[in-house]
Amino acid sequence: MKIKLVLLLALITNISLAQDIAFGHKMVDTLTSRYFWGRGYTNDGAGKAARFLTAQFKAYGVQPMDGKSYMQQFSFPVNTFPGKMEVSVDGIKLRPGYDYIVDVDSRGIKASGSLVQKDSVHFVDDINRIVVTLEKKLTWDVAGKTEDYTGIQIDKKVLKQAPTTIKVNIENKLIDNFKTGNICGIVKGTIKPDSIIVITAHYDHLGGMGSETYFPGANDNASGVTMLLSLARYYGKHPQPYTMAFICFSGEEAGLLGSKYFSENPQIKLSNIRLLLNLDLEGTGDEGITVVNSTIYKSELAMLNQVNDEFHYLVKIYPRGKAANSDHYWFSEKGVPAIFMYTMGGIKAYHDVYDISATLPLTKYEDLFKLLVKFNAKLMNTTPDIN
Repeated sequence: MKIKLVLLLALITNISLAQDIAFGHKMVDTLTSRYFWGRGYTNDGAGKAARFLTAQFKAYGVQPMDGKSYMQQFSFPVNTFPGKMEVSVDGIKLRPGYDYIVDVDSRGIKASGSLVQKDSVHFVDDINRIVVTLEKKLTWDVAGKTEDYTGIQIDKKVLKQAPTTIKVNIENKLIDNFKTGNICGIVKGTIKPDSIIVITAHYDHLGGMGSETYFPGANDNASGVTMLLSLARYYGKHPQPYTMAFICFSGEEAGLLGSKYFSENPQIKLSNIRLLLNLDLEGTGDEGITVVNSTIYKSELAMLNQVNDEFHYLVKIYPRGKAANSDHYWFSEKGVPAIFMYTMGGIKAYHDVYDISATLPLTKYEDLFKLLVKFNAKLMNTTPDIN
């Protein structure tokens, strides 16, 4: 495993001076690879990702935020599916992730039974407490508990008729104390080090379902982590008047847990934060970006629009109000100026096996990078060293 990680680091280092779009594609390819197994809760996916990001920060000259360690450790319960993942309906074997998913709070079970139709989409095996639901789209998630049933969501396009029998062999493991951590780094400011701009993105995703299927999470959120790393690499070479801080959160998919933990156990003074910019779903952009909380922080939105109007990076910047839909939320709840930016248009894959690097266009990656650098410069009233 160490050899694989060294090889991955070498590949990234070799392209560190390449154009940002080349860096972006290579980094998303890396973070969505089978090695990281969906950056989740089985096969040490989240742990591998955390160690990889730590090595990147070191390579860029980004220092540990607390002066000691890049990782801020915490833990939480999570229901996992590390082993058997076999489902057959009416004698037809289904593919995990593609034909079906299990409800995230399901218990493991090995059983066969008959299905009774309850309505147009629900079918139940009462004896084995199995519930089958027909869905138009399979969207997976994360749960921190196990219920006394097994839920199976099937893509309705897979079945030619209503299901009548089912055979399952599913293994689950509830981890009461899953250990993980936020990866936190800083580049100290040269003039006003107590004024801080924070860039955040969550590196965790859904992990795997069974021993053969994992969820790559290219747009969500290898794209945001990659943009954060591009900015960390840039600011590591170009220290700014303000301190630039970078936090890669874990536990976002389990309920914004990493950002909640940091906001309650901050390694920097929250009152010193000029602005927190959260990056999630940064892989497209042909239809512009939406900025959550921008109707609250109107002066920051005006600055962002001024930069975009001058350089025409994006077709439009859409304002949006308060929403608890990503890691900015806990900070704004504590009075920290915080916005969340996500790109619009392009692919529709989300929380499924189709959110892959090969189809993630990174349409506006370079333009978005330049927009952020120049926006940050405007926040600091300085001139960026970038064209």
